[in-house]
Amino acid sequence: MAGHDHNHAHDHSHGHGQNNKKVLLFSFIIITAYMLVEAFGGFITNSLALLSDAGHMLSDSIALAIALLAFKFGEKAVNKGKTFGYRRFEILAAMLNGVTLIAIALYIFYEAIDRFVNPPEVATLGMLVISCIGLLINILVAWIMMRGSDTEHNLNMRGAYLHVISDMLGSIGAIIAALLMMFFGWGWADPLASVIVAVLVLRSGYFVSKSSLHVLMEGTPRNIDVEEVVRAISQFEGVKAVHDVHIWAITSNLNVLTAHIVVDGDRTVYEVDALLQKIEHMLEHKNIPHSTLQIESEQHRHDESVFCNAKAGAPDAHAHHHH
Repeated sequence: MAGHDHNHAHDHSHGHGQNNKKVLLFSFIIITAYMLVEAFGGFITNSLALLSDAGHMLSDSIALAIALLAFKFGEKAVNKGKTFGYRRFEILAAMLNGVTLIAIALYIFYEAIDRFVNPPEVATLGMLVISCIGLLINILVAWIMMRGSDTEHNLNMRGAYLHVISDMLGSIGAIIAALLMMFFGWGWADPLASVIVAVLVLRSGYFVSKSSLHVLMEGTPRNIDVEEVVRAISQFEGVKAVHDVHIWAITSNLNVLTAHIVVDGDRTVYEVDALLQKIEHMLEHKNIPHSTLQIESEQHRHDESVFCNAKAGAPDAHAHHHH
C-alpha cells in the first residue's frame, strides 16, 4: 500500500521542490538585503512611506524564510512520533507570519495618524531614489519567481509571490508620494502612502491567517469538492454506499481522505482489493494522494449519513446501531 501510494505523488512534486527552494533562497537574500537598505533609508530621510514599505518587505522576507524552512522541514523524515513528518510546520509558520503582518500594519496606522496632524520634514530626493531602486528589485524578484517556480499550486510559493507583487505597489506609492512632496510640497502624501501600504499589509496578513487557520481546523481543502468525490467513489461497480467521509489537508497540496465503503458481501478479498486499488488510483488523480478506506458488507448496519455524526463526549458515539 505504501509503495503504491507514495511513488505516484512524489515523482512529480520533487523537481518543483528543488526549483522552488533555489528561487526562494535567491529571492530571500535579495529582499532581505534591500529591506535593510530601505529601513535605514526611511530612518535617515524621515519617510514613513519608506519605513512602511520596509515593513512590507520584512513581511516578505519572513514569508520567504518560512517557505524555505517549510521545504526543508517538509523533507525531514517521517518518524514514529510524527507520522506525517514535519509538513504542518509550514502552516504554523504561515499563521505566525499572518499575525506579524497584522501587527506591522496596525503600528503603521498608529504612526501615520500623528504625521497627518503635523507632517515632519522629509528628505524627498533620497526617498525617491530609494523607492525607485526598491521597485526595480521587486520586479526582478517577481520575474525570477514567475519563471523559476511553481507559483500556481504551492501555497507557500504563491504566498511569497503575492507578497512581492503587493510590495511593488508599496514602492510605487512611495515614489508617487516623494514626487508630490517635491513638486507640490504636500507633506501629507508621505503618511497617506504609508497608510495605503499598511492596508495592503493588513490584507495579506488577514488572508494568510485565514487560510492557515482553515488548514489547522482540518477544513476541507479549497480545491476539493466532497460531494463530487463521494459520487466518483459510488460509481465503481460493487460499491453500494459511501459514508463517514473525512477530507482534510496536512499542508498545502497534501490532501488526505478517510471513508467507509459498503460492498456486497459475496465478493472475495482479492476482488475487494482490486476495487480498492482502482478507487485509490482515481483519488490520486483527484488530488488526494493519501487515502484510507474501510470496507464493510451491507449487513454491517451503520448510520447511513455521508458525514460522521459522532457526538463528542457521547460514550457510545461509535457503537453500531442494531435495528
